[in-house]
Amino acid sequence: MKTRQRMGLIGAGALALVLGVGLVSRGGGAAGSGAGAESSADVAAAAGQTTAGVRGAGAKGNPGQPRTEPRPAGVWGTYGWGSGEDQLGRDRPTEGNPTAPMSLTFDRSGNAVVLDQVNGRLVRLGPDGKAIDTIPLTVQSAQDVAIAPDGTIAVLDRLADRTVALHDPTGRPIGNLTLQGKGLEEGGLSTGLFVDGDSVYVEAEHGPLIRVGGLDGTSDTERPQLPGRPSRDGKTLLTANVGPRGSSKVYMHAVDRASRQQRFSREYSLPLPVLSILMLDTDASGVIYLAVSGEEPHPPEEVRPGHWVRLLCLDALDGAPLGSADLPSNAMPEETFRDFAVPGSGGVLYSVRTPQGVTLQRYTCR
Repeated sequence: MKTRQRMGLIGAGALALVLGVGLVSRGGGAAGSGAGAESSADVAAAAGQTTAGVRGAGAKGNPGQPRTEPRPAGVWGTYGWGSGEDQLGRDRPTEGNPTAPMSLTFDRSGNAVVLDQVNGRLVRLGPDGKAIDTIPLTVQSAQDVAIAPDGTIAVLDRLADRTVALHDPTGRPIGNLTLQGKGLEEGGLSTGLFVDGDSVYVEAEHGPLIRVGGLDGTSDTERPQLPGRPSRDGKTLLTANVGPRGSSKVYMHAVDRASRQQRFSREYSLPLPVLSILMLDTDASGVIYLAVSGEEPHPPEEVRPGHWVRLLCLDALDGAPLGSADLPSNAMPEETFRDFAVPGSGGVLYSVRTPQGVTLQRYTCR
């Protein structure tokens, strides 16, 4: 496989404002469709207070609570670096950027599927953590994977082949969807891959989702757009953004998918300044999972400060906080595209890298 190219905006362990329409740069404003216009009731609810007509989060749901030790729900599996059956690949070239497994997701049977692009394969891992099978990749520089309810597998190559490769549930190649075109002139500007119904979407520059084709392998020349990430209960389109650099605010916006009317906008206060959004996803019931990251307090001369990661669980109807949990930060230098996956049943699976390998760790904040 060709040496992996630098992933632009997506970096190791901390994605630069990955998610949603109107995401802003670290030095930009907090706005984006309604971001600066939350009511005082929204702010109070995000802080765990109860106001008339707004459900308060309480201590368990307060996003601004002091940081605590990570609260794991269990280890899915631990895998050393390598190319064996119970290993995952890591590439550390003399020249170029080190990379680790770029992404992960779940299939319709609840198995974890890891994009092990260094070894040119998808690795399917059962609930016991053991490898079930592998699927050879058909693209040179795979960076994201998504699986449809019918089991169809989509793999994004945004840098080399600039295509979305489709496989049936057994791994047999179906075809390829054209990545570049209307709404996305440069494949490297893709920031996410999504399957919704029988459609395949690619997120463009942390903004709209572009329909690139169907699960049958037919590219869409019209390329219609969605103004946010679809929730898995089919009801909502979601976006999120952070405030200006130094701000501890995060903003969430939900649009009703059927009417395209705003369902809610909320502001959440975190205990430390937020630099990036690492994940925005939902489970099958519509519960929202939002992971954010920032730098630990450090003296100005510190070159590589530590980072913190907090997971928020939010109500599907109004965005009220349901709980939060602190997660370990990925401090390794390897670049990845996405370190989180949400199963239909809820909770998250987080890829945590160490010098010895990768641990897929379950977390919950409910």
